[in-house]
Amino acid sequence: MAPQQTLADLLETLHNDPVMFVRTVLGAEPQAWQIDALNNINSNTRVSIRSGHGVGKTACLSWIVLWFLVSRPCRVVCTANSASQLEQELWPEIRKWIGKMPKGLQNVLEYKSDKITVKGVDSSAHARTSSKDRPEALQGFHHASNMLFVLDEASGIPDVVYQVAQGALSSRNSKAIMMGNPTRNTGFFADSFGKDAERWHNMTVSCEDADYVSAEFIEDMKRQYGEDSNVYRVRVLGLPPESNDDSLIARHLVDSAVGREVEPMLNKPIWGLDVANFGNDRSALAKRQGNVLLEPIKHWRDKDLMETVGIVLTEWEATPYMDRPAEICCDAIGIGAGVSSRLQELGLPARSINVAESPALKGRYPRLRDELWFRCREWFEARDCALPDDCEELIHELTSLRYKILSTGKFKAEGKDEMKKRGLKSPDLADSLVLTFAGQAVAASGATGGWGFKQTLDYGDTNWIV
Repeated sequence: MAPQQTLADLLETLHNDPVMFVRTVLGAEPQAWQIDALNNINSNTRVSIRSGHGVGKTACLSWIVLWFLVSRPCRVVCTANSASQLEQELWPEIRKWIGKMPKGLQNVLEYKSDKITVKGVDSSAHARTSSKDRPEALQGFHHASNMLFVLDEASGIPDVVYQVAQGALSSRNSKAIMMGNPTRNTGFFADSFGKDAERWHNMTVSCEDADYVSAEFIEDMKRQYGEDSNVYRVRVLGLPPESNDDSLIARHLVDSAVGREVEPMLNKPIWGLDVANFGNDRSALAKRQGNVLLEPIKHWRDKDLMETVGIVLTEWEATPYMDRPAEICCDAIGIGAGVSSRLQELGLPARSINVAESPALKGRYPRLRDELWFRCREWFEARDCALPDDCEELIHELTSLRYKILSTGKFKAEGKDEMKKRGLKSPDLADSLVLTFAGQAVAASGATGGWGFKQTLDYGDTNWIV
């Protein structure tokens, strides 16, 4: 009984001292900003923290969850912008820190894939993924005497989820902490620093404030994207993107697609090939299957026509038969026409796409290139598409392009020459993704047959609409 009493006395002491909890129970030494965050959630009911990339926010949230869980009878509910963020980042981080606790305390915690309970005490923590289509996943917790609501990567969580969560915050002893990269300048998370700021205790954590972010990372981001870029603001400074009303694709739309859990479509894949001449520009190959970009976009530079053909042929031969693309939409400007012709000779379903030609929707866009970029924007606006991780450069290119409305009322995407005048590189990766929408534009104009989107291929028991 004496050791148990000692533990009970310790937890009572740590009830209002999360910093001491981290130091004595978890054996960690928090950074200065993490000490502020721990003290703020102890002293305030609502805390909102926007941060740069890699500052240690997942560890800090884990500490807060465990401190609250073991120091009082409570319910802790954790949610995030995606199931992968919750299941592969936050929840494993919590388990890691449980493993650093004293054995006596570890033994009273029962860890499961979606729940942690304290044996003999009415305390539990829950991992709940919610979405705009299923926001009710966060309901049913408002009867707890002590409630902690944790929102990881808060900028990407749909506003309807926050509306449901308001019920959980109605308890007298409830607390909420939001944390994440501020990828949007609108929405509930952004409003906590704006019109609702008086209701939240706010913190902004730059990479420069963090002990674990290398100076090399900051310099690389500065050199690659520029100090004035939205990428630098969000990923380094922990500030929201500046509002660019003329940006063709909004940053938050693209960011929210990274790692999104979606139901894959049964469309045959479409590849987009943007071919570059020798010089600073790159050739790039994108592989999209319906609502999913299958892998990070491959790219290379300083290859001649036959070398580029060889690279694409190697990709084709390495792809299982059923996963091969219905079309390889190849930019036909410059040497791209030769690449497309040679791929056709080799029996690959290459199609030459001249983006300077007239679009399918002639009354809305001046050229096919403009239409393809806007089709790509519609793909993101549907909010049911997914990008793989590690595609920051693609995101930067997609969100840097501007547009304008001509005197004719048509929508025109910014040209490459115009981008270069602003100090931006040619958006080679983005152009390859945009080319995958060329088949849809041809279908919209009424073309059929060949490798067009209206053809149905029979593979045994499965009919693929391509």
